[in-house]
Amino acid sequence: MAPTGDYSRPVTVSALKSLDFALDRNSPVPLYYQLAQQLEAAIEQGKLAPGNLLGNEIDLSVRLGLSRPTVRQAIQSLVDKGLLVRRRGVGTQVVHSQVKRPLELSSLYDDLEEAGQGPTTEVLRNERVPATPDVAAALGLAEGSEVTVLERLRSTHGQPMAALCNYLPADLLELDTDRLRSTGLYRMMRTAGITLHSARQTVGARIATAKEAALLDEKKGAALLTMQRTAYDDTGRPVEYGTHIYRASRYAFDFQLLVRP
Repeated sequence: MAPTGDYSRPVTVSALKSLDFALDRNSPVPLYYQLAQQLEAAIEQGKLAPGNLLGNEIDLSVRLGLSRPTVRQAIQSLVDKGLLVRRRGVGTQVVHSQVKRPLELSSLYDDLEEAGQGPTTEVLRNERVPATPDVAAALGLAEGSEVTVLERLRSTHGQPMAALCNYLPADLLELDTDRLRSTGLYRMMRTAGITLHSARQTVGARIATAKEAALLDEKKGAALLTMQRTAYDDTGRPVEYGTHIYRASRYAFDFQLLVRP
């Protein structure tokens, strides 16, 4: 499925012309890979914004003193990642940057906002239902207890990124649908005086169903990242259980590993 989005604003190659590329021809790292990494970094840092044009391969190869196949290979690697798209009659265009989210107890909305990604939210469901066995176990409730289920579609730059499903004890707080469209769930919880302390989280991956692919503007069978999380307040009470799916082409978990002493 072709990437979509609002590219009605004027596009320019001036952003690319202002970038400095440091290519080490003595490095064992292939030149195409060096160029691709630096272009990807420029996209992630906002130096190349959605809608910007890269110009043609010939101009870029002459400017950098690289062969055209090397430039083409670098660009193709970013096309494959979903960061660039080739448009007939337009050229190679920046689509979006991949969001790299720290693996910590934080709100996706807050992380995207801090990264300047301009998050938007569509609330698909906000109602009270009986807890299923797995939801009841996660929240420490009796099976069939009333819980609030919240389903949202989170987007950036006009393109869907994640489908979020959260369950909360029904008596925890009132979730106003209008507020949920303009802020994050954890921010609403903090405003209500709930102090989030810790969480248990499982990250995985699978392929998208036809329904999920349609919701996330992906092809059926596209790769998805999955996350299940149970969050606890400062008294140790489970206050939220979430099951989320993310587009692997647009999202990654970023974390640091330390050597055990």
